Amino acid sequence: MRRVALFTGSSFGADDRWRQAVADLTAFFAERGVGVVYGGASVGLMGVVADTALAHGVEVIGVIPRAVFSAEVPHHGLTELIQVESMHERKAVMASYADAFVALPGGLGTLEEIFEVWTWRTIGLHDKPVAFYDVDGYWSPLLGALDHMVAAGFVRAPARDGLVVADRPDGLWAALSRPAGSPTP
Repeated sequence: MRRVALFTGSSFGADDRWRQAVADLTAFFAERGVGVVYGGASVGLMGVVADTALAHGVEVIGVIPRAVFSAEVPHHGLTELIQVESMHERKAVMASYADAFVALPGGLGTLEEIFEVWTWRTIGLHDKPVAFYDVDGYWSPLLGALDHMVAAGFVRAPARDGLVVADRPDGLWAALSRPAGSPTP
């Protein structure tokens, strides 16, 4: 894996554990020489991703829509900062650079990003792994809702089963490193 797209919040959340979890996971990838593609901001958990990866000397590519410059202040120390016109273009550019996608703790933007790349995988636009880093059960309520959607017949079981869910860096690494099409544990 050359680069991983990390989707996370432009705020820190209400608890320092999210900041630490994001820094630890980013460092874990960087120590393995994996570069980062992320939303391009210097604020919140997005800034933690960039600062941690840069401190470990790996490539950091930020992709930021011009319309959110005031809310998501761009990080100016990146390997590359790509400015785009829309959120959709942001995700498409990030997808072109990334070998895998991981949702870290975040809010609506994080959900929007991970669900779009998951949908793209489900309809066959790519075969890259899509993951939820469920540190301290952050994503557990959402994952339960997805299971309910499968039971209700609105999400196909293979699509849900294809999601990677891990709560530790080593488990996430192992799942993302499997060849495409390998079963998810």
